[in-house]
Amino acid sequence: MKIKIYQVDAFTDEVFKGNPAAVCPLEEWLPEETLQKIAAENNLAETAFYVPKEDGFEIRWFTPTVEVALCGHATLASAFVLHHLEGFKGDLIHFYSLHSGTLTVEIKESQFLLNFPADQYSETETTDELLNATNKIPFAAFKGKTDYLLVFDNEEDVILLQPNLEIISNLDARGIIVTAKGKDSDFVSRFFAPAVGVNEDPVCGSAHTTLTPYWAKVFQKNELTAIQRSKRSGKLHCKLLNDRVELGGNAVLYMEGHISI
Repeated sequence: MKIKIYQVDAFTDEVFKGNPAAVCPLEEWLPEETLQKIAAENNLAETAFYVPKEDGFEIRWFTPTVEVALCGHATLASAFVLHHLEGFKGDLIHFYSLHSGTLTVEIKESQFLLNFPADQYSETETTDELLNATNKIPFAAFKGKTDYLLVFDNEEDVILLQPNLEIISNLDARGIIVTAKGKDSDFVSRFFAPAVGVNEDPVCGSAHTTLTPYWAKVFQKNELTAIQRSKRSGKLHCKLLNDRVELGGNAVLYMEGHISI
């Protein structure tokens, strides 16, 4: 069996930056074990698989070790593949996720605008585990549906921060988002999720479903610019739409080929 595979760098317009995702278009679902093995073989933060469904596409995302409930950069990469490489006509793509519901991607000039559910988060105690999760001290901590959000004094703290991956992997969460006000953007962030096989995600779209409502409240505005300060780096345009979040970004093709199994 041959399966198409594309590798796309998301949330960037330059190859070797942003967040790389593999995308595999399918006509029908393969066994979950096979999907997980393909994702492990790819060894990227996420591999996305999609199949046609009604007026859109059902989508699933896998890290090298587990299936995840939501992934922004691999959804953007899937939209890029459909629009530029798989013959999709139109400027609005409907994706359907068992865990996250309907997710739309609007194609507007060179940008892809992802419409995701906003996270619901609340302030939480800065426990010893959270204080020891990095070598910097946050001034506030929050807990969302899947992740902790730690807020720091300045961008330099986020850039120089060193995670304690063992402690983070044992938290009752997918991972931790670290963030601060930015110099060249409204805010910056990084994201660590060793418990799901991703020590540091270069540019995490789903983390911005927590970051966007948080910073929208801080700045008292609904449109924000964001930079993820990983080594690869990436840029996002974020907009809070009541209980939804719009994440805008670019993408660029790195590789296309076939998997033989």
